[in-house]
Amino acid sequence: MRLVIQRVGRAAVEIEGNIHSGIGHGLMVLVGVADGDSEEDARWLAAKTAAMRIFPDDKGVMNRSVIEAGGEILAVSQFTLNASTRKGNRPSYIRAAGHDLAVPLYELYCEECTRLTGRETSKGVFGADMQVSLVNDGPVTIIIDSKLRE
Repeated sequence: MRLVIQRVGRAAVEIEGNIHSGIGHGLMVLVGVADGDSEEDARWLAAKTAAMRIFPDDKGVMNRSVIEAGGEILAVSQFTLNASTRKGNRPSYIRAAGHDLAVPLYELYCEECTRLTGRETSKGVFGADMQVSLVNDGPVTIIIDSKLRE
């Protein structure tokens, strides 16, 4: 699984012209599930998301987690994070997991984030055409791949 985590002042998901979900201060997380990913990947990434120290402390040093900062999480599934661009100019999505694997792992990631932070994780709608807006705070953007743990 691969995540793009952005520290945000606010973020929202709009579907068919209506706001589906949104957060204030917190983390906007794009979640890409690949073939071969497992529940262990989802749990490990949720733990990393909840504990990542990318919010400023009283001295302005990035030393606080989303939990300590009182922030929220908005997680949006994004199969394009697994694009291969090695050949040609049209990305290949052959490594992206199918619906039967991707949906349960995305949902598990969100459930684990909720459990670990004690706050409901806001979500997009899997497979929907979504318009995502955000105000990147910092900017701070972190990419994490569960296959690159070491």
